[in-house]
Amino acid sequence: MKKPRRNHSAQFKARIAMEALRGIKTVAEIAAENNVHPTMVTRWKTELTEGAADLFERKNAPDLEKRGLEKNCERLERKVGQLVIEKEWMEKKCVELGIDP
Repeated sequence: MKKPRRNHSAQFKARIAMEALRGIKTVAEIAAENNVHPTMVTRWKTELTEGAADLFERKNAPDLEKRGLEKNCERLERKVGQLVIEKEWMEKKCVELGIDP
């Protein structure tokens, strides 16, 4: 019978990854002590080192992205308004010329 898949908490993963980064114990020792596979320890260590830069990114970066999206939305709304006016004008001219719009 299969063993159910275990889900580890973020705190557990961080603790294991930090322990692996310290280098006091080998990956195999850490894995054996915590009853996880050594590849998981290595993966969590890699995720920690690659994601560490995200901790120091500017906090207002999402605000800048949001402002950019809002500007793009406003530009698109203006374009839609312009196209609606052009469509109505063309329909009016078609009626004046006796063409089926």
